[in-house]
Formats: sequence, structure tokens, C-alpha cells
Amino acid sequence: MVTHIVTITIGYAAGGNAFAQLWSLITIYPGVLLATAGTLLILTVVVTSMRAARRRLRYESWHLLHLYAYLGVGLALPHQIWTGSDFTSSVAARAYWWTLYAAALGAVLAYRIGLPLIRNRRHRLVVSGVVPEGPGLTSVYLTGERLGELPVRAGQFFTWRFLDGTGWTRANPFSLSASPRTDQLRITAKSRGDGSSRLATLEPGTKVLFEGPFGRLTGEHYEGGPVVLIACGIGVTPLLSLLGELPYGPGEATLIYRVRSEEEIAFAAELQWYAEHRGVNVVPVTGHRADGPSWLPAELATQGDAEVLRQAAPRIAEARIYICGPAEWAAAASAASKAAGVRAARITSNPSPGKGALE
Repeated sequence: MVTHIVTITIGYAAGGNAFAQLWSLITIYPGVLLATAGTLLILTVVVTSMRAARRRLRYESWHLLHLYAYLGVGLALPHQIWTGSDFTSSVAARAYWWTLYAAALGAVLAYRIGLPLIRNRRHRLVVSGVVPEGPGLTSVYLTGERLGELPVRAGQFFTWRFLDGTGWTRANPFSLSASPRTDQLRITAKSRGDGSSRLATLEPGTKVLFEGPFGRLTGEHYEGGPVVLIACGIGVTPLLSLLGELPYGPGEATLIYRVRSEEEIAFAAELQWYAEHRGVNVVPVTGHRADGPSWLPAELATQGDAEVLRQAAPRIAEARIYICGPAEWAAAASAASKAAGVRAARITSNPSPGKGALE
């Protein structure tokens, strides 16, 4: 988009003053002033989505800024038809492109507004219970109507709005932390921002709006055999829901759970149940992070990322791998899995929704 602006300006200037030509384009040509505003909005979205910027933004602030991409695209479109010679000289071309734009807008309205409205009306979710799981960690239980018809799988997430007062307009992404049931859903989040902190204050009966499900961290391609789930911090929640859905046999599943200390292990009783009743090998990996691109704590990093994986899951080379945690950590765990002999096609890695990293 920026290249388009630069080359058009230089071309129209034809060796003259490019800055004067740019000003002329903005102030004289139909729709270019709107396109300039749209360009600035889209660039704002791009800049604030860069990793360095996102780390300094609350999730709620980033999400609000991100929505301006819609306005930016809308403002940028008209000048193409009002000013572009390919369009101004051809009624057919104008009709063709306006039809494509209308179809794109219709898809946005249907899938970002229409479908969520239909699903919310059909399922009518409400908070049925709020349970503290540990320091700063809260689970919310949700009930509703016809939940068996909700097209969701373990490992996926929704964006949620809780209609309990101020802040309900801001959606936050939280994964299911238990396999979806026909009578109940459960989400779990760690308190990191306004949205996640509010979960602990929700009252039973609070109405809920949701969008989704989203995410590809599912058991769609798992057909049995060894499976290794590698979680970091709150990234354990979608993997915990997968443990309840995947058809593995006794001794075939290994959950490697990376936390700073044993006190931070969430769902200890639930994990113990999976170990006793379904033969899951639960391997806590504790300690403060190592320097450099490693998924291990500093005390274990000298043993090698891939070697520790082989020790925790001897059959890892033939296993299907699921990884969830902060983006950099997930990339390191994925690289270690490949080094341990796992084919890339058998690795499903999904950074945790929202932001935050294990320190």
C-alpha cells in the first residue's frame, strides 16, 4: 500500500516536486483525502500489532485499535472508483468491483455480526459458577440451551463479553479448559488485564455474549497412538480440554507442563485423575526461563531442548504433538520437537490467546 502511494506520487510528479504532487493528490483528486485517512488508520493497526508494541499495550487497548482496520479499508476504497482511470471509463468495471466490495462487506456482516447473533440467541449462555483455581487463576462455568448443537471442539477458543456492567463491550479471547459438554462449558484465565481480572468478580446468572469457536488446536487429525501435549503456563487450558476428548489408550498420552514452580500448577486434582484413570503421563517442568530460544528452564537447558523431550516422552518421534504457550516459547518447543524426530506435519502449535509470557 505504501509502495502504491510512493510510486503513484513519483509517476504523477514526472521529475517535479513529489511533495507538492502528493499534496495536490490529497486535496484535489476525489476520494484521496479519505484514502489518506484510511491509510493512516491501517498503518496504526500495523504498527500496534508489532510484537514490541503489543507488549506495551493492554489487550483491550490493542483490540480497540485493531477494529479501526475496518474503517481504514472503508475509507480507502472509494478513491479507486472515483479516480482510477480503469474504472471511470468503464461502467462494467465499476459494477464488477463494487459487486466484489459488496460481497466482501456482506461476508463480514454475516460472519462477524449475523452468525454470532444467531448463535447467541440459540444458546443463551449464562454464568453458572465461578471457581478460583489458584493464585490469579479463575474458571468460569457456563450453561445454556442446546449446547450439543454448538460446533465446537476441545482445544478451541471463543471471544467473550460478560454483560455485568462497564467493560462488557470489550471482547476477550479465552480457551475452553474442559472438553465441551452438552450441558456445560468451562473457560479458565489468569489475571493479566481488565478482561481476565473481571472473571473472578462475575456472578452466577450473568448473561454472556460470545463469538466463535476459533482455533485449529483440535484433535481433527489425531487417529490414535502416542500423543504429546506441551503446555506453558495458562496454555495448559486448551490442552487439558484435549485430554478429555482425544481417543488415546493407557500410557499413550504425555502432558509436559512448563511452569515457574510447582505451586503454579493448575488443575492438579484433574491432572491426577487423568493420570490414574486414563494413564496420562504428567511431567511438570519447573524453574525460571533460560536465556535464549529455549522452552526449558535454566536448570535443564544445558541438557538440550530435544533431549529433554525424548526423556519425557520416549516415543515422541512417532507421536502427534500439540503445543500451546507464549509465541516465542511455542516456537522453541516446536523446533525441539522437530529436532527430536517429529515430522512438521504432526505438530500443531498454537500461541495462547491474548498476551503474556512466562518470566
